[in-house]
Amino acid sequence: MDNLIGLKELREDVSAYISEVKKGKSFIVVRRSKPVFKISPPDAEDLWESLVDFTKVKKGGVPLNELLSRL
Repeated sequence: MDNLIGLKELREDVSAYISEVKKGKSFIVVRRSKPVFKISPPDAEDLWESLVDFTKVKKGGVPLNELLSRL
């Protein structure tokens, strides 16, 4: 179940809410009694999206300087 918190309450103690989110809790932030956004932990599999695997281009990868010179 999500917990409701006020926007002012979040601003005043953001570090405590960050700690709770790291533990897996979610919060719905309200302003003037209306929900404005939700804070929840990220899904591990949704954090990063692979765009290019440079180890498939060249064994051992591509040196950063070589990559940047081509941009």
